[in-house]
Amino acid sequence: MATRTRSGARIPARSRGGAGRVRAAHPTARATRPGAPARNGSRAERASGKAAPTWEAQRLAWEQRVASAKQRPDVYPFTISGLPIKPLYTPEDLAGMDPARDLGFPGEYPYTRGIHSTMYRGRMFTMRQFAGFGMPRESNARYHYLLEHGQTGLSIAFDNPTIMGYDSDHPKAHGEVGKCGVAVDSLRDMEILLEGIDPGTISTSMTINGPASIMFGFYLANAEKRGVPFDRLRGTLQNDILKEYIAQKCWCFPPRPSLRIIVDLIEFATRRVPQWNTISISGYHIREAGSTAGQELAFTLADGFTYVEECVKRGLDIDDFAPRLSFFWNSHLDFFEEIAKLRAARRIWARHMRDRFGAKRPESWLMRFHTQTAGCSLWDKQPENNIVRTAFQGLAAVLGGTQSLHTNSMDETIALPSDKAVKIALRTQQVIAHELGVTETIDPLAGSYYVESLTNALEEQAEDYFRQIDGMGGVVAGIERGFFQREIGLAAYQYQQEMERKQRVIVGVNEYVEPDEKLEIPILYIGEEVEEEQKRSIAELRRPRDGRATTAALKALTAAAASAPGEQNVMEKILEAARAYATEGEIRNAMREVYGDFVESVDF
Repeated sequence: MATRTRSGARIPARSRGGAGRVRAAHPTARATRPGAPARNGSRAERASGKAAPTWEAQRLAWEQRVASAKQRPDVYPFTISGLPIKPLYTPEDLAGMDPARDLGFPGEYPYTRGIHSTMYRGRMFTMRQFAGFGMPRESNARYHYLLEHGQTGLSIAFDNPTIMGYDSDHPKAHGEVGKCGVAVDSLRDMEILLEGIDPGTISTSMTINGPASIMFGFYLANAEKRGVPFDRLRGTLQNDILKEYIAQKCWCFPPRPSLRIIVDLIEFATRRVPQWNTISISGYHIREAGSTAGQELAFTLADGFTYVEECVKRGLDIDDFAPRLSFFWNSHLDFFEEIAKLRAARRIWARHMRDRFGAKRPESWLMRFHTQTAGCSLWDKQPENNIVRTAFQGLAAVLGGTQSLHTNSMDETIALPSDKAVKIALRTQQVIAHELGVTETIDPLAGSYYVESLTNALEEQAEDYFRQIDGMGGVVAGIERGFFQREIGLAAYQYQQEMERKQRVIVGVNEYVEPDEKLEIPILYIGEEVEEEQKRSIAELRRPRDGRATTAALKALTAAAASAPGEQNVMEKILEAARAYATEGEIRNAMREVYGDFVESVDF
């Protein structure tokens, strides 16, 4: 039997389910007295002595009542991924459920219920706030502010020129320096950015992809100067270039050489920075570009499989590098679908890593991930409503078993977050962690007919996409053919149409609007003086440095880039250039001489 999405695509039926571990009784809980009879049936049934109607009789009676009942005219029973939503889910939706195969227990294959045996009862999720703006010293002050208010890990946001591999004094950087993140042009900027923060004790996430190896070089060189051994460093580098071509569009080189750099970095870090997550395979930006949850799940996992394949081709042992791969998911508005997506993601990854790639270590099977609430779901209309949206999205991430969480600030759709908005977003995480009771038991929605059905349906969608991608020759071939871009574009168009028709109501935007609304929240403004200051900083850096040492390091990097993959490790040479205070743009250009540029084909 199969169902159909709103677009008419078939979704094969598949049923799974499971059980969970029972927690010990609270000391004040009332125990059943010894010898008491089992409490079977309802109170009325027990009082009358009558047998309850059979399940089938109850179901038929309910269906008859529903058939004659009125429904709201605005009911639109589809998830954001287009999965049809039934009015009621029953055990029939989980027929054939195999708890051992499909759920297991927390911390055990297939990790549907979480990657740790105790989950949040053993360790709370890491609370991060994605932060960075202006010059490094301003962002450093924000990081200290967040740490003082209870944040437990750093998450660095870089500005657009840095993300694209341009120095702040490059013509293409004009007007963008420090606007959407912090400008980091050299090791000196990294030193200022992390001043007063011990890299040996704090976990740091860096959201950057095309020039990720360069920022990693700056980070390592800073730790080295402060006497912190590489094997003590903990954190995550996003470093996911494939989703840049698919969604975010911030790259430095064509796909093939970019993959070579990533494999070099994974090889380097596996040997020398063993606690570092070398890549955060990111669905977040795929979702922000307009994909459905199902597409985010499928495309992200396909990217992850590609990185594994490339590393294995290089000759790396999968069980050496796979435990340090991580993921980065978006938590959007469709509450139950987001929870199901995260549960399905763990199960799919575990199965493919074990059965398809032959990984032997359980650490290679489990999926560790960070989650960020959906920036694309926020609006500049009635921005305080964004606090509520973010809270539910954060709750979905926790119920889905995230290891790390960032909650967006209410004003991010208007400008960079103000101090007050950031504090509210952080407090939202703390309320979820400590006040709601959702961290006291593991995977509390397991066994829900609806959630398990959604988990299965999303898994089927993903597997169908995997077959399509394999049929066209893999992810890189799909990028070159524009497959992913078209699929995301169609999904974004569908969602926009649903909003315009008010099939999806967005409070304060297409319904419950306030035409005369006045903005009453503070806005953080980044002035043009930031760009001028950063330009002066680069000039001051270049004057006193050892020019010959910098030039030699950059030439060595160019030679390494020209070598065959596996002969010289490019990451080693990038680190040497960082130590010599080469700028990001100089390091990028040293590789650009060999790798060239990439221009995406236009698809209408």
